[in-house]
Amino acid sequence: MSLSNSKPVAGQAFPVFNSTLATGDTQTVGAPNGRWQLIVVYRGKHCGRCKKYLGILENMQSEWKAAGFDIVAVSADPIEKLQADLNEFGWTFPVGYDLSVDDMKNLGVYISDPLTPDETDRQFAEPAVFCLRPDGTIQIAAISNGPSARPDLAELLDGMIFTIEHGKPARGTAA
Repeated sequence: MSLSNSKPVAGQAFPVFNSTLATGDTQTVGAPNGRWQLIVVYRGKHCGRCKKYLGILENMQSEWKAAGFDIVAVSADPIEKLQADLNEFGWTFPVGYDLSVDDMKNLGVYISDPLTPDETDRQFAEPAVFCLRPDGTIQIAAISNGPSARPDLAELLDGMIFTIEHGKPARGTAA
């Protein structure tokens, strides 16, 4: 058995990448910025579960920000699909598009081919959620190979607040 991409390592530097946002601005995702970061990789417009998940994040956005987190979501969708979702769902956190296959591989996320042309016209990332420390190292890496498995955002936030308040290190670092 062989994996095509290596998985991120807790406690190590996040693989920083640039993402174009719906606003047209470019955001460097995962670079140390002195704040905690929540990075959500989602499958794209074709995924109803992603829209539900991002809707929950939209409703919890103020709680995440109050806990000291910057938020960004990103997918491989083209701008047209992202803009359609933004128009329909009104997400107000930064959302990037055109995540490249190379960036997906660097992130260690699972990559899927579309099942039909109606789904999408390109390879896309399966869901992943990363919580980064202010220095850009990985505190939490939750990587799924399918749309049904992703962390509960309320539980994750509760755990992250505990982690921050008690100065807990990244876990899962033993060799």
